[in-house]
Amino acid sequence: MKYIDSIKKHVLTRKNLDSVFYANAQFIIGQQYRKTQMGDSAYYHLKKAEKIYHEKNAIFNLAEVNYEYAILQKNENDLTASELSSVEVLKLCDALSQSRDVIKLKADTYYNLAQVFHFLSQYEKSIEYVYKSMDLERSISDYNERSIEVSKNLLGITYQKAGQYQKALETFKSILDAKVIKTDDPSYYTTMDNYAYTKFLAKDTSGIPGLFFKALRSIDSLNPGGSYRVIIVNQHIAEYYQSEGKIDSALFYAYKAKEIADKFHRDEVLTSLKLLSKIETGDKALKYLNEYVRLNDSIQKEERALRNKSARIRYETKEKEQQLAEVSKERLWLLFISIGVILTSILIYIVITQRNKNKELKFIQEQQEANEEIYNLMLNQSDNIEEARAAEKKRISEELHDGVLGRLFGTRLSLDSLNMNNSPEAIKTRSQYIEGLKTIEQDIRKVSHELNTDFVSGGGFKDIIKTLVDTQCLAYGLKYTFTHDDDIDWDSIPNKTKIHFYRIIQETLHNIYKHAKASAVKINFKRENNNILLLLSDDGAGFDVTRAKSGIGLKNMNSRIKEIGGRINIVSEPGKGTTVTIEAPKN
Repeated sequence: MKYIDSIKKHVLTRKNLDSVFYANAQFIIGQQYRKTQMGDSAYYHLKKAEKIYHEKNAIFNLAEVNYEYAILQKNENDLTASELSSVEVLKLCDALSQSRDVIKLKADTYYNLAQVFHFLSQYEKSIEYVYKSMDLERSISDYNERSIEVSKNLLGITYQKAGQYQKALETFKSILDAKVIKTDDPSYYTTMDNYAYTKFLAKDTSGIPGLFFKALRSIDSLNPGGSYRVIIVNQHIAEYYQSEGKIDSALFYAYKAKEIADKFHRDEVLTSLKLLSKIETGDKALKYLNEYVRLNDSIQKEERALRNKSARIRYETKEKEQQLAEVSKERLWLLFISIGVILTSILIYIVITQRNKNKELKFIQEQQEANEEIYNLMLNQSDNIEEARAAEKKRISEELHDGVLGRLFGTRLSLDSLNMNNSPEAIKTRSQYIEGLKTIEQDIRKVSHELNTDFVSGGGFKDIIKTLVDTQCLAYGLKYTFTHDDDIDWDSIPNKTKIHFYRIIQETLHNIYKHAKASAVKINFKRENNNILLLLSDDGAGFDVTRAKSGIGLKNMNSRIKEIGGRINIVSEPGKGTTVTIEAPKN
């Protein structure tokens, strides 16, 4: 018990560090409890180890646990359960590579099955499993010959129980002759006792009772006080003396066997009582027979209760395992559902995001189409201006050619004819022609002035904007003032900047109509250094700039201004109108 307590104490310090170490420690504790015949405690600790081995899929360790179960069940006389556990060990071992430890565990398991079938009186099956166990032992390179000889002892006893006395004697004799088991080993004298008892059963009394007494003295000297085998040898001697009719000697050894059994081995008390009921006579024989029946019933009840308890423990363990499996299944389903919800949410997010992107792309496309429309409008306006310029040049050219040049040619011819004539009439005529030249000079000056004057002054982009303002303000019922700095050279300004200015004015007029409740607006283009300023003001309701939400219109304006590298400033107060100032670089 001190050994087990020291293991428990050490286990607690390592429990949270290494689950495999913890399982191995639980296995060792369970194994020690099994060896000390404390079945409940053994099951408790072995189950703890088994649970962790299952989680780690430690096949060999699971096989070892099932072997311990098989031994426990055999000791509790639950032979069917022991057989099933042994079969489970063999199945687990067959799934592993056949190492030395695996083969040794299989050999031990076959030996346990041999014992189980021996107790079930299925002697042929028991003999088969003993040979399987010995064959596996011998297949190990460094096998233990003593272990094989011990297995032979079970083989000899099984032959004895099956009534095959000659085979039993041969088996026991081979163990004694091999001398693998030393003469200072109680097992040697156990074999000697079995050999002598088999001879007694076979009606061969040569060397008896000398062999019995030699075995008894040797076993008692090697393990004084209460060896299990001392009880058996005393019972065998009692049976021998009874068969020889020496009742006093038979009773002496029968009572001696019962005395030792009462102290140490209750199961052998049953055998001693049965033996005494046969040797004694009269009331004593009946007394021991009744005690035998009562003790046998008590032992059977206890064994049945123990088997039931073990079965209940196994059932409850399996039930808990099933409950854990159900919980694990539920958790797995919960995990799958959670993953499904997450994936669905991600899919919905992707769909919504993609839809928004599509809307954004559609908006950009529509904006691009609108920009192209404005650009085409500007190109058309430019073409119209060029056509007007060409038409005006043609008109001036025709006027110079047909009017001014014709008159100059006629006047030159007239002056040539009068050049040599100094009569008063000629002088008067020349004076008239000179006046005519002055008139022609004025006409040429007029034509020159018309050529120097921009006949499409205010045309181009300015006219496009003016047309927009005219159209929008007429539709919205607004009065407007449009001023323009003539220093702005729109031909040198990128088309993208002009398009964004156009769209900003359009959006601002729409917002003024929709939200401001204004009656008049002012639009003014100014040039400051290398920047163009657009000022838009209204006499509407105004708003609190700090609290105003950024609507789609304002977002679009900011986006356009950012695209051309400009800045926007909005000044507004409730009841005092709104002024929007936009500043953008020329290039």
